[in-house]
Amino acid sequence: MSCRCAESFRKRIASRLVLAVGLVALTTAPVDPVVAQVEAPAAPPVEQTGTESTEAAETLARGVVYLDLDQDAVRDADEPGVAGVGVSNGRQIVETDEQGRYEIPVDDDTIIWVIKPRDHAVPLDQRLRPQFYYVHKPNGSPPSRFPGVAPTGPLPESIDFPLVRADEPETFRALLFGDPQPRDQTEIDFIAHDVVEELVGTDASFGVTLGDILFDDLSLFDSQADTIALIGIPWYDIIGNHDINRDATTRRHANETFEAHYGPSYYSFDHGPVHFIALDDIDWIVPEDGSAPNYRAGLGAEQIEYVRQDLERVPDDRLVVLLMHIPLTQIVDRQELFRLIEPRKFCLSISGHTHHHEHRYVTEADGWRGAEPHHHVINVTVSGSWWSGVMDDRGIPHTTMADGAPNGYTIIEFDGTEYRLDYKAAGRPADYQMRITVAEQVGADEQATVWTNVFNGSERTTVELRIGDSRDWWPMTRSIEIDPAYAALYEKDRALTVRERPALAAPKPSPHLWKLALPAGLKPGTQLIHVRATDEQGRVFEACRVVRIAAPE
Repeated sequence: MSCRCAESFRKRIASRLVLAVGLVALTTAPVDPVVAQVEAPAAPPVEQTGTESTEAAETLARGVVYLDLDQDAVRDADEPGVAGVGVSNGRQIVETDEQGRYEIPVDDDTIIWVIKPRDHAVPLDQRLRPQFYYVHKPNGSPPSRFPGVAPTGPLPESIDFPLVRADEPETFRALLFGDPQPRDQTEIDFIAHDVVEELVGTDASFGVTLGDILFDDLSLFDSQADTIALIGIPWYDIIGNHDINRDATTRRHANETFEAHYGPSYYSFDHGPVHFIALDDIDWIVPEDGSAPNYRAGLGAEQIEYVRQDLERVPDDRLVVLLMHIPLTQIVDRQELFRLIEPRKFCLSISGHTHHHEHRYVTEADGWRGAEPHHHVINVTVSGSWWSGVMDDRGIPHTTMADGAPNGYTIIEFDGTEYRLDYKAAGRPADYQMRITVAEQVGADEQATVWTNVFNGSERTTVELRIGDSRDWWPMTRSIEIDPAYAALYEKDRALTVRERPALAAPKPSPHLWKLALPAGLKPGTQLIHVRATDEQGRVFEACRVVRIAAPE
């Protein structure tokens, strides 16, 4: 990093800490900003409607969501409560009253969180992780290979959530990381050099990791978060199947270590005009017959109910974005989720998990009953093919994904209810959006095949080709098959007798591959093949490749 870049970075970090709340503790101690000390008079209980059991009344958590005017995470007498803010225990959502007060039932294993409203910010810890929650586990987590939550003690008298006003415009950008999935510190270093360094100075408002933050070694959560924090923006995290306690004997205790570092495994928040819902679709199954536990993609009744109540609070004219790890179409109880989002005109969902990139349009073939197909993005992964393949000149494996696309991340731009997703290949210029494959030399009458892998392409993308000075563009045909360039790379990797990194993943059919047989009668000589791809929003991307055209014998 140059001195100028480093200085810019330091200024950016300072700005972020002020704008994003100014409540970050610049120490090695963890921040617990939501159990704020209250200097204002204690708030009286909120009046309840309906009847409640004695047991519920005995386990009510109370507190205030307030405007932290001096940004010190301590409620002063002149700091007002904020009305109409959602607070959840994971099973239900209540709203704060006119004084910002709330009451909500808890048991001995509950996380309470505030649903961040638009034009407000929550505290960040020293790793720039949003601190919007309070963990209540009086006895702590059960024993596990990786530690969970330490005993939190008795329920505090008041659990208060500070908010700070923050301008959130209609248009903003966010970063999406699929599956960074490092096995060890070496692979965290790959992440640092392959993607983090090039993102320092980004204008994105926040970032999200779409699960598989790690690859089973949960002791690395803090090191990974330290690295991601260098980007300099608030960072949210979704739980993945490699982020759970695999020695858990119940579904309820599978997320203990994740909760100790990131809080609730599902939650929601507003940013600008967009409402985001982070889902936990890792359903940990412990068979009663004593066979090995495993996971499947599932949400469960409590989470579905949370989503239902959450969406009831979101106007129909706002865009809702669902963030998850395993793709939507693999979730066993997805039909219940479908019924909740089908009436909404503006809804998008994004996942990771499969280590390829794809735009899926969910239709009635999958049980979808909405008026229009639902757009689901399976996001490119930071780790590509799990940090495999030959090392490049930077000492980082090329880790090309099995669909033939490079590892990387996406940048999504929101403008009201509209959005635009851009694919960014790690370590490559922003305009590297496709790869053209053809033999180095083809005969003039051979009708050789040209393949183009358009990394962010979909069934709604148009791809065309022309040769040399010709003004005629020929349409290419989308073909879901194995990318021949990746197939050759895979065979070359298999032939290695000495390898520094794990073997590449086996090829899989690519959903963003186009091909065309060149016409006969091409002009002999060295020519340029030009390809242009037009996405559904009318944006045009271009690339070219040199090919030698041999004269007929």
